Amino acid sequence: MPRVWISVGSNIERETHIRAALDDLRARFGELIVSPVYETPAVGFAGEPFLNLVVGVDSERPPAELHELMREIEARHGRRRGGAKFSSRTLDLDVLTYGDAVTDDGGKALPRDEILEYAFVLAPLADVAGAELHPQRRETYAALWRQMAARGGAELHRLTDTAWLRD
Repeated sequence: MPRVWISVGSNIERETHIRAALDDLRARFGELIVSPVYETPAVGFAGEPFLNLVVGVDSERPPAELHELMREIEARHGRRRGGAKFSSRTLDLDVLTYGDAVTDDGGKALPRDEILEYAFVLAPLADVAGAELHPQRRETYAALWRQMAARGGAELHRLTDTAWLRD
């Protein structure tokens, strides 16, 4: 069964929406692998800081179905589409990888380019899947994170108090 990595982010009522997303994902997939949580400034617009993390699930659902499920969960928690690409959001869920697949099933390329572009995606992915290989680059996520961090990466702060995730 493929391991699927999903990025989770929010900058509106952040803790509430992230906790709700994790509950929804648990209800559909069972046990989750949950990375540490990072706080990062908004990218591409002036807005409140985001909380970001990565969640791992095992699923045989095809990527197109997973993409649609992420959109449904986002909508259920107040995500409105149609605005600017870079804007505040209650919830942002993106399928990052589907095992070792390199595909665009469902209109979204996998693995997602964001893995190599944004520290708020790569850092938590390296935390929970550091030894796994990027399906195209064939380098570990830990090595890719070290390379990004050496180039300066981006401003991000790992939260130490995440008891709210379990409330």
